[in-house]
Amino acid sequence: MDFLRPASWEEALAAKAEHPTAVPIAGGTDVMVEINFDHRRPEYLLDLNRVGDLYEWEVGEDRVRLGASVPYTRIMEDLRAELPALALASHTVASPQIRNRGSVGGNLGTASPAGDAHPALLAAGAEVEAESVRGSRRIPVDDFYTGVKRNALAPDELIRAVHVRRADGPQQYAKVGTRNAMVIAVCAFGLALHPATRTVRTGIGSAAPTPVRATVAEDFLNAALEEGGFWDDGQAVTPSVARRFAELCAAACDPIDDVRGTAGYRRHAVGVLARRTLNWAWEEYRGARRGTEGAA
Repeated sequence: MDFLRPASWEEALAAKAEHPTAVPIAGGTDVMVEINFDHRRPEYLLDLNRVGDLYEWEVGEDRVRLGASVPYTRIMEDLRAELPALALASHTVASPQIRNRGSVGGNLGTASPAGDAHPALLAAGAEVEAESVRGSRRIPVDDFYTGVKRNALAPDELIRAVHVRRADGPQQYAKVGTRNAMVIAVCAFGLALHPATRTVRTGIGSAAPTPVRATVAEDFLNAALEEGGFWDDGQAVTPSVARRFAELCAAACDPIDDVRGTAGYRRHAVGVLARRTLNWAWEEYRGARRGTEGAA
């Protein structure tokens, strides 16, 4: 196994172009586990630790540009207001040591359906900035996952950054596991309210071959909230609406039985998480709305 260690982004792209099978490594929290258990033996490892701009982020007017190697700890501590669901997801990642090394870029590169960041990225409407010596492009996160641990990157492309919408409303994230840390999710769910467009987006992890959105559930909820005047009057979401939303979210899953849980349990748990996160987020929205009316 050869170890490539570029000193700049340009050198990294050139190395990837010359060795398309090279596996990028920064935090190494996924790749090194596979290598240590002899599940993977790449011909080349491409070490990106010396590429400094991958550890930087920029907060714009409506989006955050998150460098591929920004660790979860930084998201938790510095971007909680802008990216609340991703910050909540970051809290659930493994141990403090791994949160100091692991990153959203690594999660995307691995593309495991159980990756903790994926539901939050789907709910927020993120885009993946991919680059090669041929140029740069942005891939909507909805189109990024192409199969179990497969993504839409070309062989010569690297993830440079992730562009995530700044929260314009409450966001929530929850996952089911045997404990809060050092555990792969049995299932996970992310939800984001977007009052500016009067829409709700979702993200489901570890309950299908790829991370997915519950688009039918979103369409139902968007229509129910609009037709019922919920956005305007700030009333609580009715139990029947929350229950139907949860049922449709569970139906969006395509899970398997494995050592962590059965397919039936995963569907049930996703429904529970969907109902809970909706209620949490909507109550936060109602509280913020009452505060605004009180101030006026």
